[in-house]
Amino acid sequence: MSGPSRSPEPARHSLMDEAKARLKKHDVGTKYSHLSSNKFSVLLPLLVKEGKLYLLFTLRSEKLRRSPGEVCFPGGKCEPTDVDDVATALREAQEEVGLHPHQVEVVCCLVPYLFDRDTLITPVVGFIDHNFQAQPNPDEVKSVFLVPLEYFLHPHVYHQSYLTHSDHHVVIHCFEYTNPEDGVTYQVKGVTAKLALFLALIILGRKPIFEMEFNLNDLISSSEENFLKLHKHATSKL
Repeated sequence: MSGPSRSPEPARHSLMDEAKARLKKHDVGTKYSHLSSNKFSVLLPLLVKEGKLYLLFTLRSEKLRRSPGEVCFPGGKCEPTDVDDVATALREAQEEVGLHPHQVEVVCCLVPYLFDRDTLITPVVGFIDHNFQAQPNPDEVKSVFLVPLEYFLHPHVYHQSYLTHSDHHVVIHCFEYTNPEDGVTYQVKGVTAKLALFLALIILGRKPIFEMEFNLNDLISSSEENFLKLHKHATSKL
């Protein structure tokens, strides 16, 4: 007679605890939130499924004026009622996919991304309830899907291109992922791809199979350096 099957809970919590410890070392909090009044926040939702870490993404509705039909993280513009960047990300996630704040354990805020010269995008990382069932708002979200975190280091289909702003070399990443559940292929690119890659580098601590702009031995300094270069260049043009 076989013994009782081993519960997956201890393994799941161990994986989460290790990831949280790595993420907290890269928490910049509100260090850069004062640099712009035009602020956005996105939630990078992590969960453990079948012993692996996954990221949750949304496919934006074709009805939207901004970035219709693109893959994004839940998120949006800061509202006057939001007490901070975390509140913005949680409110937007609830509005877009029905993820309630009590279903999220916020771990950290990563180095922000500067978009369109004066738009500051703050990535808020959190673990979501592994039993969460998305309820997409059809006015904003067409679908919701998961991608294994390790895919952003070892993708099956990947492209990159380059931009140069002044003397700053920018790598543009594009991952193609086919969801095994429904066979739909998604493109994760631009800011969303950069944030997913950065998160994978922090948590998994391994080099990807492609060129990147971050120093794996000192991720926080290299990401802050990239951000501050872009910010300096943008503000000098205003």
